[in-house]
Amino acid sequence: MKSRLVARTAQAATLAFAFVPPLAAQAGPVVDRIRAEGVIRCGGVSRPGLAGQSPDGREAGGLYLDLCRAIGAALLGPEGRVAFHPYDFDAAFDRMRDGRDDLAFLDGSEILDQRLAGKTILGPAVAFVSTSVRVPEDSAARSLADLAGKSVCFDQGSAAHRSLEAYMTARRLDFTRMPYTETGEMDDAYAARKCDAEAGEIGDLAAARLSGDAKGRKSRILPEPLATFPVFAVTPASDPQWTAIVAWAMVALERAELPPGPWTAGGAEAAAASGADLGLPDDWRRRVLAAAGSYADIYARNLGDRSPLALPRGPDAPAEAGGLFVTPFRE
Repeated sequence: MKSRLVARTAQAATLAFAFVPPLAAQAGPVVDRIRAEGVIRCGGVSRPGLAGQSPDGREAGGLYLDLCRAIGAALLGPEGRVAFHPYDFDAAFDRMRDGRDDLAFLDGSEILDQRLAGKTILGPAVAFVSTSVRVPEDSAARSLADLAGKSVCFDQGSAAHRSLEAYMTARRLDFTRMPYTETGEMDDAYAARKCDAEAGEIGDLAAARLSGDAKGRKSRILPEPLATFPVFAVTPASDPQWTAIVAWAMVALERAELPPGPWTAGGAEAAAASGADLGLPDDWRRRVLAAAGSYADIYARNLGDRSPLALPRGPDAPAEAGGLFVTPFRE
């Protein structure tokens, strides 16, 4: 008799749990603070075109800042403000570690090296950074394999150095190593043609090629990357609602450039999550896109054909357009 009573009690508890009505979206601590102060606080490591000074050197700019502005608009509308903090030294990451920043743009190495994995939630990819190689415009090299037997400058121990070693080792190609510990010294050596090529992150290479060498000779970046890695939208672990808003805002930005098809929505309606589910107004998608344009607009302005860096979209495009962004949509 007792065992039957226990079984029935357990069954009743299970049924009661199963039929608890879902709660409406409730604001969390990060959402409450952003709304109260009217500002979204973001951060990330400075990289050309992603975060840093604008080409005229007058103000901070970059893809990260535009994404921060667009995501913040989901909550704050056009009146919202952005505060961006560069994470260019170890102590700066404390802003994300102790919850002073609402959103950070970080790659896997930065998250792991700074011990942030247990204090943050990993969100969607917002950009893909490639390591590559630049050569003088008059170089005969047209591919990475053409660097066999050539001298290559690199920052000792950097991601570009590791990618270069891995690429050449995998193909059993040898090259002359020219390691440096100072970026300026490495760039000077390349400009003086002490090395045949220079390895680095593609944004750094694109920025460096703008000035040419001492004789005004230009460079070009080999089209094949050594490696490509994602930068993620990272949020504090304290507020799942805020994490969801960031993720769906990125979906809206990334899918906005896709035209509607016979079976899928496009443009501003491509991200199907309702405002009620996210605790946002019904027009949240249009607010996000009005703040800085679609992801395609943001990329073109900061990194692409409307930027001095003039980098092709490459992986920073929807999968439907040949890139690496894979986003949910209503099937």
